[in-house]
Parts: sequence; structure tokens; C-alpha cells
Amino acid sequence: MPLLTTALFGLALLAPASLAVVKPPLGKAAAPGKSSRSFTTGEYRNLFREIGKSDEEICDKLNKAYAQLFFGDDASQRVYYPVGPDLGYIKDVGNGDVRSEGMSYGMMIAVQLGQKEVFDRLWKWSKTYMQHQSGPWQGYFAWSCKESGEKNTKFPASDGEEYFITALYFAAGKWGTGKGIFDYRAEADAVLYQLINKEKVNGRIVDNAHNMFNLQHKQVVFVPNGDAAKFTDASYHLPSFYELWSRWGKSDKSFWKEAAQASRAYFKKAVHPVTGLASDYSTFDGKPMKAPWDPNSKGDIFAFDAFRVAQNIAMDHAWFNTDPWQVQQTNRMLEFFDRQKPNYVSNYTVDGKPLVEFRSGGLIAMNAASCLAATTPSAKRFIQDLWDAPVPSGQWRYYDGMLYLFGLLHCSGQYRIWAPRAKPSS
Repeated sequence: MPLLTTALFGLALLAPASLAVVKPPLGKAAAPGKSSRSFTTGEYRNLFREIGKSDEEICDKLNKAYAQLFFGDDASQRVYYPVGPDLGYIKDVGNGDVRSEGMSYGMMIAVQLGQKEVFDRLWKWSKTYMQHQSGPWQGYFAWSCKESGEKNTKFPASDGEEYFITALYFAAGKWGTGKGIFDYRAEADAVLYQLINKEKVNGRIVDNAHNMFNLQHKQVVFVPNGDAAKFTDASYHLPSFYELWSRWGKSDKSFWKEAAQASRAYFKKAVHPVTGLASDYSTFDGKPMKAPWDPNSKGDIFAFDAFRVAQNIAMDHAWFNTDPWQVQQTNRMLEFFDRQKPNYVSNYTVDGKPLVEFRSGGLIAMNAASCLAATTPSAKRFIQDLWDAPVPSGQWRYYDGMLYLFGLLHCSGQYRIWAPRAKPSS
């Protein structure tokens, strides 16, 4: 059982029904069907409103999901566990570990919902246990730890660093900067620098520690370790984040601008021209790639990693609206899923052959989020699917639950850009 000191900390004592973190009215939303760049307008589409839901219903949906996944039953509902006076972690319940993916996702959810204490607990746990403070991996975060904080591996996974950085910048915008490890902007800058300067900082490749972005292709690598740095993961490509880094980062601004453009070009090669599906792993030129650790893999599999590609493309469209192809791609993918009767499943070959018989709440959430870039009439079905889906629970609630909350935030117009500021709020 995780360490949970409920007697001392009121946050852990909150009953789910009493935890209202979002309240109506939700504010002005971008008009549907019109070209919008949320980065410049500050307006965000509210897809749930567009299917007829009231602000009260939307807030209730968000609050109940957050309360259950962060403060629900220990054994079957929650994924967030406070520890002691000022720490906390997100647990991958199904696999029994704490992952940089989940910690950084939890921080992004917390900053979007204005949950500073949760954010700071997660960040302090990540700094204390996950981040390497010395040696060739300094500045990177071990992708898997035990609940005790002991590292299961020294190696990072690139998506964790990407979300840590952006969540920290957003925290500097939401709450201003603090001191020490809570100087959010300085912490984000420090991690960001390592992503393309690790080999420079080390003077050479030491202990197989590579840059997290390939400097030639300007693309994120799967893992910056040895051969795993020679290919990419489509779901790790986040051009909207790179655009923000090119504006807010302390250094390497031109590289991040080029990385955003490179990821947009990569997506066009990485998705299937008929189904719109991407494989979990690929070469830098977008060709599906067999996972080196899985001898049974054929490399052309749309599975759990690839769920997130649709969200990443749609978020870039909603925030920056740079390429009409993103709308065409989203329509293509949603129309593929709409043709899968009676219900689509979770895993396919990229050319559309089903591989399993079950559905995943995470895919339902990501398909709903993709509707930020959709114009196909079938989009409303996918938004309604998420609305109707229960909050994930049980053994596999971690990944589905994190994506479920992301989906709710995107579809309610509450997944927003918070530009960093210099001084803390009063």
C-alpha cells in the first residue's frame, strides 16, 4: 500500500464529490468551423458545448473524473498517491511502477486544473527520485521507478521530458515563478537545454547517453540510449510544444522552430494514406519500424503509443493552425474509425486490419480530442463517445485515465497555453 498520511493532509481527505476544481461559467469559446489560433486569440473550442452540453454538466464531468482518478478509492480508482508532507506520485497500477510519462502527465493535468499543491508534490517527487543529479545522464529523468523512489532503470523516455518542460513553463504562467526547484521557468530551461546539448555537455557520448533529439533530422528520439536513439515514436512528436519552446526557451530557439516544422513534415510520412493510422515506432522518414525488443512485431502496428498521435496533430492545429493537411488527416482517420462497425477496437495494422477485440478508453479519449481539427460530420459521434465513456477504473486505469483526462480537458476547452511570467502571483 502506498504511503498516504491522511491524518495530516487535508488534500487527501477530500471526498471526490466535494472536489470542485472547475466551475461555470467556462468563458468564451472559439467559434466552431472558423480558423482559429488559440496561441494568438486566447480562445479555445469547447466541443462539449457544441454537442449541446451545458457549462454545469461539463464542469461536473471534469470534476468527477479528476476526483476519482486523483482522490478515489486506493485499490480501484485513484492513480495519484500523496506521500508525506510534500511529495506525491502517479502510479502505473497495472505494471506496478511510477513512470516519467505519468508524472509529467499528472503535472500537466494539475496545472490545467489549477491544482498547485498536487503539481508541486509531483514535481518534487520527480526531482528527488527520477532526475539524475550527476553523471552522464544528469538532467534526464529515469523513465521508471519503484514507489519507494528507487530507480528501476537509468534510462529516460523522451515523452516524459517533453511534458515536464511544458508543464513547468505553464506553471510559471499560471502561478509565477518560485524559489529553488519551484523556479518553474528556470527548471524548464535547464531540462530543455539538455535535450539537444547532452553530448556537448558530456564532451562526447558517455555511457551511451545521447541527445534526446536527433540534430540532423531535428526529431525526437525514442530513447536517447544507444540504438534506441536511432528511431522515433510518432506519439512523441509535439510540434505545438516545440513552437512554444522556440518562443519561451532560454536558448536554441531557432532549433525548436525547425523541430516544429520537421515534426509536421514527419507526420505526413508517418500516417497511412487511407486509414490515417500511424505505427507505434518508425524511422525518421516515417516508415513503420519493428520494435528491436519484440521479435514477434512486424512494425506496422497501430497500438497504445500511437493513440496519442491524433491528439498531437489536433492540438497543433488548434493552437497554431499552420497546415490544412492536419484537418484532412484528422477527417481521414476519424472516417476510418467510423467505418468500423459496430465499434472500433484498440489495435490495428496501419492499413486497417483489426488485431484485438477490445476497446480502450484511452483511444476513445484521443479520438475525441482529435475533433479539435475535424470537419467531418462524424466528429460529433466521437465527442459523444467520450462524454458517454465511464471514468477508467480497475487494473488498467492509469494510461486510459491519463488520456481520459486529457480528452476531457481538450474537449471542454480547458487544455490551455499559459505563457510564463517572471514574478509569482500575489
